[in-house]
Amino acid sequence: MPTRRTALITGPTAGIGRSFAKALSERGYDLVLVARDRQRLDELAAELRTGHAVEVEVLPADLAERADLAVVESRLSDETRPVELLVNNAGFGHRRPFLDNNIEEEQQMLDVLVTAVLRLSHAGVRPMAARGHGAIINVASVAAFLPLGTYSAAKAYVVSFSRWLDLTYRGQGVRSMALCPGFVRTEFHHRMGVGRGSAPGWMWLDPDRVVREALADLDRGRSISVPSRRYKLLAAFARCTPASVQASFRGLARR
Repeated sequence: MPTRRTALITGPTAGIGRSFAKALSERGYDLVLVARDRQRLDELAAELRTGHAVEVEVLPADLAERADLAVVESRLSDETRPVELLVNNAGFGHRRPFLDNNIEEEQQMLDVLVTAVLRLSHAGVRPMAARGHGAIINVASVAAFLPLGTYSAAKAYVVSFSRWLDLTYRGQGVRSMALCPGFVRTEFHHRMGVGRGSAPGWMWLDPDRVVREALADLDRGRSISVPSRRYKLLAAFARCTPASVQASFRGLARR
C-alpha cells in the first residue's frame, strides 16, 4: 500500500485551485490534477514535480460532460491508488441575469457546481470510509448565505451538503468542509468579464491566504471555513438579516 498521501484537485490551473496544488505539494501530498486544458495541466505538473519532488498525475476532463466526470469518479474509487483528500474547486459563474442566459448555460453551471460535487464526493467518500480516514474540501462562496441567483443557490447546496457529509461520516474518519470565500484575486471574474473595480479593494483576498486559512480550519475540525474577519462578519450578518436586505449584496454572488 502507498505510504504517501494523495490529493485530487479539480480546477487547479489558476486561482484557488492552483494555490491548493502548491500548498498541498508543500505538505508532501502527491497530486491528481483535473481540468479541461491539458497544456496548462502539464505545465503546472512539471512545476510542482520540480519544485516539491512530488508525484503529479494529470487527468484532463470537462466536469460538465458525464463521460469525463465518470473517469474522475473511477479514479477516486480506485482503492489501489487511494485519494486521501478531495478538493472540489472547479467552477464558473454567469455575469448576465437568469432570464438572459440560455437554459443550457444554466444547466452547465449546475452540472459543474452541484452535480460534479455530488458525484465526486460519492465516489471519494466510500473508499475513505472503508479505510477509516480521508477528507473533502468543497469550495463554495459567501454567496451561499445570500439569495442572489442560481450561482448563490448552487453554492448554498454545496454548503449544506458539506455540513451533512461531515456530520454523517466524521465518525467513520471522513471529514468534509465547505470553503466560503468572498472576492478573490483569480481568473474567475476576468472570465466573466467583470473587472476588479466591481468591488472595493479591501474586499479582495489573496488566493494563497484563502487556502492557508482553509487548510488550517480543516486541521481544526471545522465544517465551514470563511476566510478573513471581514467575510466572517459579513456571513454572520447575512444569516440574521431579512432577504430584502440580503438582496442588496448582489456583487458578492461571485467568488
